[in-house]
Amino acid sequence: MTTELAKAWKLFESGDPQGSMRTLRFAAEELASAEIAPLVAKLADDAGFADLAEASTGLADRPLEVERLYVFGYACVERGLSALAVPALRKALGLLLAPPEPKRTGLFRRKPPQWTDPKLTPGRILLELVAALEDVDRYAEATDLLRAHDALLEDWPGRYLTVYNALMSGRVDMARTVYAALSDPAGIWVEPGQRVGRMLDRAAALPPSGDTDLRGWHYVLTGGLLTTLSPHGFNQGMTGRWAYLQDEFESCRYGLERLRSVLGAAGRKPASIGLLADRGSRALGLAAARLLDVPAAPYRPGTPDVLVVAYDLNACEPASVAALRDRAEGELLFEHATCWTDTPVATADVSTLLVQRVVAPWESGLRVAEDGGVERSEADERSAEELAEAILAADPTPQEGDGQSPPDPDEAFAAFAARATARWATGPRHRINSPGPVRSARFA
Repeated sequence: MTTELAKAWKLFESGDPQGSMRTLRFAAEELASAEIAPLVAKLADDAGFADLAEASTGLADRPLEVERLYVFGYACVERGLSALAVPALRKALGLLLAPPEPKRTGLFRRKPPQWTDPKLTPGRILLELVAALEDVDRYAEATDLLRAHDALLEDWPGRYLTVYNALMSGRVDMARTVYAALSDPAGIWVEPGQRVGRMLDRAAALPPSGDTDLRGWHYVLTGGLLTTLSPHGFNQGMTGRWAYLQDEFESCRYGLERLRSVLGAAGRKPASIGLLADRGSRALGLAAARLLDVPAAPYRPGTPDVLVVAYDLNACEPASVAALRDRAEGELLFEHATCWTDTPVATADVSTLLVQRVVAPWESGLRVAEDGGVERSEADERSAEELAEAILAADPTPQEGDGQSPPDPDEAFAAFAARATARWATGPRHRINSPGPVRSARFA
């Protein structure tokens, strides 16, 4: 038993199943799937995941059977454990594609790996492996795998996935070449095909400057404009994103100022502000209405030329957010704090910042106490109207940062926005559940 597996068993037996699973995920590439299967079975049983428990037990019994490896990998993907699925699916694909061994006779005859499902083709396993790699943001590996086994693929979905993963790993030229050779999509593949086509159009019009160009890649992949970059930790792996942010009224005000810059660059003035129901979004929307000198009213789907304002779409009423995926004529969607690890179902046309975990200025948060320690502040219970006044009264000057992150002056952003708005705010607001080529540190 390896050190990491022994550690995972010890954590499980001590009553820490989360720590046990975390250890398995981090060490998945070093551990044989059949070796971890008995522990995964116990963890799955404790969690009530009967499908994964059964698949794990089956793999432990027959570790070289292609079907058992596939079923285990599939169950892991379904339960959000794609890091564990990758080695199992890779092993299954390798066994299925391995050349047949010479026939042996007598006592040394070896029984080849068995499977019973005639639909379990190499292509099917390959696509499931690609799905697992996408889930853990390993797009370059997925692209290489798809290119290496191109003969197993059909255009839809196989080579479409090559285009998608090439884009997500920053290989625009490869994506464009494969996309140009695709046959016309049909049925459910029409919309994904159009989506990557728009990504390629934006990449051609405004090419990102490299794999740290967060604003450029955010525009290419989502069509949205990211108005600010974190001034902290760029060289420590954040590359413009936030992991944790205790937000301030000043940041909200500065975000509205940059929103105004976008509208100016696009030559657009909304007819009204659409207010969402949660207190934070309503406060920000009321402040935006005052700043832009337009009326505000509760958001109604289908309202033309409305600017819908959200503080955090993941904190909004889900049905309202789902309604925003298809835009009305002239409709714009602004979100202040966009979660980049759990992206909302509708992608905003303008986002102030990308964050993993945000504490709004009116929520209870941590602060430095008078004795130098840390204490929790009380929540700000003021009404949305009063919070809007606090936002408008705040200083819109951005944070200075750590002095090591690249500067993000207003003039440079305005110039980017002016170039980007030619292909901006058109088509449906697809959810892009990927950080793309720009990697950032995150909480485990």
